[in-house]
This record gives sequence, structure tokens and C-alpha cells, in this order.
Amino acid sequence: MKTTSIFLLAMIVAASGIISPPLALLAGLIFGLVFTHPYPADARAFSRFLLQASVVCLGFGMNLHDVLRAGRSGFIYTAIGIVLSLSIGILLGRLLRVSAKAGFLIAAGTAICGGSAIAAVAPIVKANDEEMAVSLGTVFVLNSVALLLFPFIGIALHLSQSQFGLWAALAIHDTSSVVGACAKYGAQALAIGTTVKLARALWIVPLALATALQQRSQTKIQWPWFILLFCLAAIANTYVPQFSPAYAILYRLGRLGLTVTLFLIGSSISRRTLRQVGWRPMAQGITLWVLVATATLFAIHAGWIAL
Repeated sequence: MKTTSIFLLAMIVAASGIISPPLALLAGLIFGLVFTHPYPADARAFSRFLLQASVVCLGFGMNLHDVLRAGRSGFIYTAIGIVLSLSIGILLGRLLRVSAKAGFLIAAGTAICGGSAIAAVAPIVKANDEEMAVSLGTVFVLNSVALLLFPFIGIALHLSQSQFGLWAALAIHDTSSVVGACAKYGAQALAIGTTVKLARALWIVPLALATALQQRSQTKIQWPWFILLFCLAAIANTYVPQFSPAYAILYRLGRLGLTVTLFLIGSSISRRTLRQVGWRPMAQGITLWVLVATATLFAIHAGWIAL
């Protein structure tokens, strides 16, 4: 009962807006490592729904023209980054003798959008529960580190709002952590980071199709419909300004929903999760992530990649 009360109280604090998204994630991590989660399965399912709903609500704070410009400009960088990340990730998995399926899932999660990409392709490659847990655990741990670390690096290197938003979108795994890090950095970074990241998330579909063809699988592919709803929200905000007060409320709810999502994600990382991951998959995930983050940061800082 005591653990349940602490969990619910922490969720209420996260939903109140008193704490920032990174602090919510940190609180979730502390809870997950100290206590036994009272609702592990329910929290995972709810965090997935809440993330998608929050992203849609954030669309009510975006201008469609900015969304299209950022998505179009970031397309080529995203395509190149995904191909290189997948190729290097799979090679690293083989070198480190990570199981083929877990290695592929970690590479896919790093290349596209973390847990969502893993959840989409895992049934296609017929990954078992252990392979799913290992790959998701690796990605979630690195997501947590990125959300806490990236804003400090951006400030230290004097990255502009545009530069940071692009870097976060190309180098952080999950949409939730991208939005959380960008929300901490600034409004422009949030708009660019969210847009480019959602454009990156659309690559789940061709990846799933290619994997299904390679595996000759008949598994149904999960379509990221919430991205379409995000675009519709941006259209409403751009072309139907009469409801601006309502849009502002929805945008605020999206920010609060994201904060709760990050607490839930952090609380799902337990000591058992860390033990279960093991050093080989974690070494693959860390090496690939550092390579991707360093290469994109260098290219953006040097002006080779820009919006």
C-alpha cells in the first residue's frame, strides 16, 4: 500500500507541472530502482497511449508551415542516418556476439524511434520475451541518459534552438525523450525536434515492410496513426485561429502529459531490468548511440547539417 501511494503521489506531482520533464524522468528512475512497481504492465500500456496523445496535443502549438519545412529539410539527413545506423548497429551486434534478433532490435530502435520501432518489428522477426526485454531495456536506459545529458551538452556548446532540436531528433531514440529534452531547451527546439522526430518515426513502416519481406512474415504492421493526428492538429492551429484559447490549453495538456509519460518510463526501469540486459547488448547500444550522437553533433556544429 505504501509503494502504491508513493507511485500515485509522484504521478500527481508530475501531472501538476511543478517539475520539469527531466526531473520527472529522474524521479521515475529512482522509484523504479528503489521500489517494486505496483502496476508494471498497466504503466507500460498507459505510457504508450499517453505519449501518443501528448504528441497530438503538442501539434496544437505548431505552425503547419514550420512543420512541413522542418520535415522536408530533415528528410535526407534522417534517411542517411537510418541506413548507416542500422548497418553499423547490426555489425556491432555480430562483433559483440549479441543474439541476431536482439542485435537487430537494438539497431532498429537506435536508428528510428526506440521502443516504438522495437515493438513494430519484434513480432515480425519472432523475437521472444527475453530478446524484447533486453532490447527495450537497453534503449530505455540510454533514453534516460540522453534526456538528462543532452541539454547540458547543448548549452555547453552554445547550440542554437534549431541546432539542438535537429540534433535531439536525429540522435535520441524515443519520441518522449526527444520532446522532453527539447522542451527543456526551448520552444523553437521543441517545434523542430518534435517535427523531425515524427518524420523519422514514419520510417517504421518501410522498415517493417522490408523486414516482413526478408522474413516472409504475414504479421500485421502497426501504422503510427498519431503522427497524422499531430499534422491535423497543426493544420487546425494554422488555419482555424478562432479556437486559439482551446489550442493553448491542449498544448499545455500535452506538455503535462509528456512529463507524466517520462515518469512512467523511468519507473519501468528496475534493477532486474538492468541485470537482464547484460553487458553485450548494452555495449552494442552504447557504442552505436555514441557514434550516432557524436557524428550528428559534429555535422550540425560544423554547419554540414542545418534546417
